[in-house]
Amino acid sequence: MWRNLRRSDRGRAALAGEASAADARSRRRDTGDDGPFVPLPAGSPVDAERTGAPIAFFDVDNTLMRGASIYHFARGLAARDLFTTRDLLRFAWGQALFRVSGTEQPQQINAARDAALAFVAGHGVDDLVDLCEGIYDDTMSDRIWEGARRLVERHLMAGERVWLVTATPVELADIIKRRLGLDGALGTVAETVDGVYTGRLVGDLLHGPAKAAAVEALAAREGVDLAHCTAYSDSSNDLPLLHSVGRPNAVNPDDALRAHALANGWPLHEFRTHRTALRVGIPAAAAGAVAGGLAVGVLRRRTRR
Repeated sequence: MWRNLRRSDRGRAALAGEASAADARSRRRDTGDDGPFVPLPAGSPVDAERTGAPIAFFDVDNTLMRGASIYHFARGLAARDLFTTRDLLRFAWGQALFRVSGTEQPQQINAARDAALAFVAGHGVDDLVDLCEGIYDDTMSDRIWEGARRLVERHLMAGERVWLVTATPVELADIIKRRLGLDGALGTVAETVDGVYTGRLVGDLLHGPAKAAAVEALAAREGVDLAHCTAYSDSSNDLPLLHSVGRPNAVNPDDALRAHALANGWPLHEFRTHRTALRVGIPAAAAGAVAGGLAVGVLRRRTRR
């Protein structure tokens, strides 16, 4: 489905997907998947070797977590007096124009991406990771949907693996993965040289077709049959991802995804207590692009002090 893109777009999506899968494999090799995480029920096979086992892929924003991860990240910055409300609003609204429908526009996504990468250039990866570590524990950990947590536990107890697949920068996605005790995370990969951001992405944002490319690349590396895998998302932008697996699921779906899921007999999961009349928030892909810029904006403020 995603291969219907123009050749140039398809190439960037494929490169982004390959980069994300390669980055995930590198992180697992370098870290051994250690680090603190939220314990799951006794008997969970999350730490067992399960190469080839089916994978359940979870989108993050509004699927695994209430709201956009960038909002919670920004809230953590504000709590640390590292970013003022005025700074936050000027940056966020300037880089990602909101639509009531919540749909994502390429021009807005590209503008957010380019601005964020301009901020990131020349700064260290460790600086961003250090910020994300504390902020996740303080402002994000209590935003995980209980319904999504139960789905995760169900897959783990069945001996399946659970991976995140998100437009969020891979540094933040990896922290969420470790805190939840999951198997891996696929996220947007920014180019680095000697631990410093160059200001370029490897391919493009892990959004839309790039998610499908990442999942396919991971499956090839892991010897996994995607026909036996599951995927969860809230957005119609993730239809390429959902169609790439044998068991697609819609979680807190937007109107377009809800209609598509109903037409195709896909399971629907609604974790929201009520459906809001207006959807106002940073679109998921724009949120991924903005996250790096917000973090490095904080670092620049520190430097000026």
